[in-house]
Amino acid sequence: MSGVVDIDPRHDALSVRELRWTDLPALAQAERALFADDAWTEPTWWAELAGRPRRDYVVAQAPDGGIAGYAGVDCAGDTADVMTIAVCTAYRGMGLGDRLLGDLVARAAARGAQSLLLEVRADNAPALALYARHGFEQVSVRRRYYQPGDVDALVLRRRLP
Repeated sequence: MSGVVDIDPRHDALSVRELRWTDLPALAQAERALFADDAWTEPTWWAELAGRPRRDYVVAQAPDGGIAGYAGVDCAGDTADVMTIAVCTAYRGMGLGDRLLGDLVARAAARGAQSLLLEVRADNAPALALYARHGFEQVSVRRRYYQPGDVDALVLRRRLP
């Protein structure tokens, strides 16, 4: 990483583990709270799980058993794609996004990917800062991609070792 992130002491109480099918209702609920118009539903999550082993998802589990965050990557050959990454509101500012993204980078590299792509809303400053810390660079723009709102999607790439 190119930047320094202060890690909240509560961060150590969170564990990152593989996504389980029993997590899907909680993930769908978190999606509605975090992404309203773009939320993935339970059937969408089931379809994502069906994409294994090519698709790989993890969750950050809070000490109370709840979901603090989650992330997923699609590893298909030389290029992997970040499918999603999210940190629930109560757990933001703890360095959890860095931890989840670092996990995805490691998984993609371990599967032989040479680069990792993602798209992000152009108006999502915290996400853009996260990706910059992890060495992602803009490669293109998808105009008016996110609807409603006509928000551009920035396509970012990080080359992997």
